[in-house]
Amino acid sequence: MATFVKTRDIPIAGAHTLPQEFFVSSELFARERERIFARRWVCIGRESKIANPGDYFLHTVGADSIIVVRDRAGRIRAHYNTCRHRGARMCEAASGTFSETIQCPYHAWTYSLDGRLVGAQTSDSIEGFDKKNFPLVSVPIASWEGFLFINQSENPEPFEEAFASLIGRFERFNLPTLTVARTIEYDVQANWKLVFQNYSECYHCSPVHPQLTKITPANSGENDLFEGPFLGGYMVINEQHESLSMSGQACGVPVGELDEDDIKRVYYYSIFPNMLLSLHPDYAMAHYITPVAAGRSHITCEWLFHPDSVRDEKWNVEDGIAFWDLTNRQDWHVCEISQAGIQSRGYRPGPYSSRESLSVAFDREVLHALGRDGEGGGE
Repeated sequence: MATFVKTRDIPIAGAHTLPQEFFVSSELFARERERIFARRWVCIGRESKIANPGDYFLHTVGADSIIVVRDRAGRIRAHYNTCRHRGARMCEAASGTFSETIQCPYHAWTYSLDGRLVGAQTSDSIEGFDKKNFPLVSVPIASWEGFLFINQSENPEPFEEAFASLIGRFERFNLPTLTVARTIEYDVQANWKLVFQNYSECYHCSPVHPQLTKITPANSGENDLFEGPFLGGYMVINEQHESLSMSGQACGVPVGELDEDDIKRVYYYSIFPNMLLSLHPDYAMAHYITPVAAGRSHITCEWLFHPDSVRDEKWNVEDGIAFWDLTNRQDWHVCEISQAGIQSRGYRPGPYSSRESLSVAFDREVLHALGRDGEGGGE
C-alpha cells in the first residue's frame, strides 16, 4: 500500500531554482544530452505503433536516427539507422512496413529485421570479410505498460532495475490495452526542465488554470514518490465533477478496475528524463519530451482511452482532449515566458515554496545525473 504525503510536508530545506546556465547554455545542454538522455531509459512512444511484423518507425535524438521495428518473430528491435558499409542512412520514411529486409539505398547492403547483414554485393572480393561481423548497431529497448523505452548507453542499467519502483504500480489502469485516440505535437520555446518543473507543482494552477482548479483544487495534492527519478501522486476531483474534461463529466468508460479512491483522483507522475504520465478514471495522457536546444523542446502528447470509449458514440473523448489541449497551451505559455525571463541578465535563482517540493526533487535528480549534487540548495 502506497503512503501518500502532502506536497508541503516534503522538506526542501531552503532550495532555490537552478542557475541561469541550466536553461541557456548550449555547452550544458550538450552535457545533458550525453549524461542524461544517452544514459537513461527514454520513452519513445507506444508499442502499438508497430503492431505487426515488419512495422517500423524512426526515432530521432540529436544526430541519431533509430529504426524501431518488430521483427519476423514478433520481437521489438531498435537499430541505428546507419549502414555498416559507408554509414548512409538506410531508411528515410518516418514510418511504414518493411517487406522482409532493410536495404541501404547507396550500395544495397541488406539486413534482416533483427539486424543481421544478409547481403553485401561483391563482398567476396574483400579479404577476410565475414557478414557476421557487420550487423547493424543495435540499441537496447524495453517495453513497460505498452510504452517503449530505449537506452543509448554502452552499458545501460537493466530496465527491470531502473524501473523497479514503477513495475506493477499502475496495473489497475490497464495501460497496455488502451487505444491512442489523439496525438498532438507541440513546439515549445522553453528548456525541457521548465516543462518538468511546471508539471511537478500546482502552485501556479490558480492564476494559470482556472478550468483545472474548478475541478481539482490546487492544494489537494499528495505524493507517494517524492525523491529520485520518478515523482508524483494524485489530486482530488471535486464531488460535483467526474473527470478533467470541458464539461467536467466522464468522457469514457473507466480504464480499469478502479476503486472508490481512484475514481475521484487524477494521478500525475514524471518519469525522468522525458515522460509525463497522467492517469484519469476514464483516460490516460502521456507526454514525451524531446529537448531540441537549450531554449526549445518538442512535446508529443497522446490521449489513451479504453477501446469501448472510442467505439461507442455515447462517449465524447474530445471533451477530455480539448480540456488538456487548452491546459497544455496554458502551461507552455508560462514555460515560454519563464525561458524569456531567465535569459535576462536580471535573473537570479529564487526560493522554492513548500508547494514546489517535487520541482526541487526533480532539480536534484538533474544535478545528480550531471555530477553536480548540491548546487541547487536544499541538501
